Amino acid sequence: MLGGHSVDNQQIMFGYSVTGVIDPDKVATNAGARPGDVIILTKPIGTGIISTGIKFGRTPADVAAASVEAMLTSGKAAAEAMREFGVKGATDVTGFALLGHAWELARASQVTIEIDSSRLPILPGAFDLARAGLLTSGDKTNREYVGEDIEIAERLSKEMGSLLYDPQTAGGLLIAIPDEHAGALLARLRETYPHAENVGRVLERGPHSLIVT
Repeated sequence: MLGGHSVDNQQIMFGYSVTGVIDPDKVATNAGARPGDVIILTKPIGTGIISTGIKFGRTPADVAAASVEAMLTSGKAAAEAMREFGVKGATDVTGFALLGHAWELARASQVTIEIDSSRLPILPGAFDLARAGLLTSGDKTNREYVGEDIEIAERLSKEMGSLLYDPQTAGGLLIAIPDEHAGALLARLRETYPHAENVGRVLERGPHSLIVT
């Protein structure tokens, strides 16, 4: 994935970049989703909330370990699978959270993306920490980023809303792929990402870029 990252932190940090050559016929962009595609998420969400819990000493050791394991799982296998299946539409899920990056995918592709919240893979313990109010500052800014360009089911819990807007560190990929190839790609992804899931679908552009059910 190519992009930038903004950090507001009192600690000294450093950054680096990698330069290489890319085949223009094998590029997946956030403008490549098409109506009829299935949306697959490769990793569970909740790392931001869990990391906040760690900072305040509120995250159980097993919950922290599961989150770290997810963050340390490389996206290389997903990238290889995407090339194998000729994926044209995808984005990472990082600082702008699941909904922020899904919104960017929908906007760039000029479609509406529907997310089924009941199918979202969520890291163990994240719900409890969200209920305890251990949220990052990104919860507020990500809500502002997406704004009103979203339709969210009233039945969604407050905790689920927090997870949807939770900034992720080393999060998964959101992949748009034609329905007829989705099952095979999902099986391939689960060899490395056991929690990968079909979490939504791409629709013709409607009143909102995002729908969450």
